[in-house]
Amino acid sequence: MRFDLDSYREIADSLVRNKSRSLLTGFGVFWGIFMLLFLIGGGQGLKQLVTREFDGFATNAAIMFPSQTTKPWQGYKQGRYWNLNYTDIDRLKQMVPDLETVTPVVSSWGQTAVYGTNSITSNVKCVFADYAKIEEPSIRYGRYLNDADIAQERKVCVIGRRIYESLFPAGGDPCGSYIKVGAVYYQVVGVDFSSGNMSVQGSADEAVVIPLSLGRKIYHRGNNIDLLCVTGRSGIRMSSLENRMQQILARSHNFDPTDKQAVFIINTEQMFSLMDNLFTGLNFLIWLVGLGTILAGIIGVSNIMMVTVRERTIEIGIRRAIGATPRDILSQIILESIALTLAAGSLGIIFAVQMLRLTQTIVNNLPDMSATFQISFWTAVAAAALLTVLGVIAGLAPASRAMNIKPVDAMRDE
Repeated sequence: MRFDLDSYREIADSLVRNKSRSLLTGFGVFWGIFMLLFLIGGGQGLKQLVTREFDGFATNAAIMFPSQTTKPWQGYKQGRYWNLNYTDIDRLKQMVPDLETVTPVVSSWGQTAVYGTNSITSNVKCVFADYAKIEEPSIRYGRYLNDADIAQERKVCVIGRRIYESLFPAGGDPCGSYIKVGAVYYQVVGVDFSSGNMSVQGSADEAVVIPLSLGRKIYHRGNNIDLLCVTGRSGIRMSSLENRMQQILARSHNFDPTDKQAVFIINTEQMFSLMDNLFTGLNFLIWLVGLGTILAGIIGVSNIMMVTVRERTIEIGIRRAIGATPRDILSQIILESIALTLAAGSLGIIFAVQMLRLTQTIVNNLPDMSATFQISFWTAVAAAALLTVLGVIAGLAPASRAMNIKPVDAMRDE
């Protein structure tokens, strides 16, 4: 193709002469590329908002808690209640070696936390130090509970963000301060600013976390625990361990191993897998809609160029008569097609970026919402390259028609 100044001048003159058609056709390309990029950026931002709800939570974990039996078993009637206990922890660790973490949780709801004149209703969560592998804390000040806290039954606690903001409105590091929860004073050793909304036994924002060895005595829980949290070793799918864990608990507590209602198992692996599949389908739909819209615009460009070639039959015939080669005609038509698609597409890219920026500003101004609604630089470059290729494809049919115009036929047409 020839890329000299005269070629570009001819292309510009042609686009100006057919400006109404160019605008109409260009709008199709503009809308198509805008839809594609806006949906891509919007989909990424939406995924960030959704995954943020699960931030810090183990992706291959299971949460087990007892419920009422629904089947009779070995002389026991249905409708019987049972409780998890500390023996179940050792039993699962020994009999299911594929488990990496087995940790219990005991909670006490509706406890009032007080510091000075400030107070707030909280839930006390009693855990071991390895609970951090289930619900990873985001420590802003201090540290999380450790094994020494558990072994020595220390009166220490880690407080959530809302507890911290209510009891210490002036801000600053509260570690070392003592807060009163119920009738007991605890020394604050850490502040957890976890942003995820997926949690066990209440929101982490409103929790006061204390050593389980201490909590079971304060709240007189004896050998019973509220629930068990487990994680699988690397490469082990939690869904493959569910039946084995249920059978072990069934033998220990005398209920039917097939009674799925006797023990509820919440498998986070399935939840995260469902979310991944959802966004895979969403991405497919985004590309389907976006590319479909772009192709509709490109077909419009090809049709308009075909009409333009038909109207310029005499002009093309004269150019052929005075020495223009088929290559010259081909290059002009294809360059016109590329120029039209690139001009409209570039405006679509700019508009999509600005709309995504506006969306991000609106979303981030909402309470507890934060996400990035943008496309990467290379995504924009790839979009421009795609437009160039599609522009060439759109111009091939009109260019082929133009090359086949003979000077004699053009003069006869006049």
